Amino acid sequence: MRSAIILVGGEARRANGKEKFFFLYQGKTFIERLVDSLKHVTDEIIVVAKNKEQCMRFDALQDVRCIADIRQGIGPIGGLHAGAMAAQGDLLFVSACDMPCIETAIVSYLFDTLGDADAAIPSWNVDMLEPLHAVYRRDVLLRYLESHQSYSLRPMIRSFNTRYVPVEELRRFDPMLRTFTNINKLEELDRINAIGEEKPAY
Repeated sequence: MRSAIILVGGEARRANGKEKFFFLYQGKTFIERLVDSLKHVTDEIIVVAKNKEQCMRFDALQDVRCIADIRQGIGPIGGLHAGAMAAQGDLLFVSACDMPCIETAIVSYLFDTLGDADAAIPSWNVDMLEPLHAVYRRDVLLRYLESHQSYSLRPMIRSFNTRYVPVEELRRFDPMLRTFTNINKLEELDRINAIGEEKPAY
């Protein structure tokens, strides 16, 4: 079984305090676009919010389960922990909520290319990775999160048997690699709404 985990629990400080998951892009909110992309390649979708009050914001979403962080205030690794605890799938695709252009075919490929690895993580180079656009084995993730000391995702990734997937390998599904577009500022949202599609990153 394959699960999707969408992390929405940030404070959105870089977006003038506005909640990025309800930003509009091409007529749909970011969270709606994510759900639309992920429902075709996963058996369940879990939204991880910072608390129960924030979870109520997603009541209108169909076929989505929202849970709150168990360990609050420690960033994405707290969301990963709560999501992995709640997931029923043995494989997890994890996404941030500020990525409105996720390509379904790439998510499917990451699941398929995992093999016997613990994680399949897109890689731009040795230092630039996409840990919040990646697939993880649930049991391995939970074992790490039982006793981790760092709140950074990088030590976690380095401790796994990770399959680093070069982003060039993914251009056949998404030539412009728009799947990795993430919006941290309102100006960036205005830009992608204005141009509709970005130019190829060749």
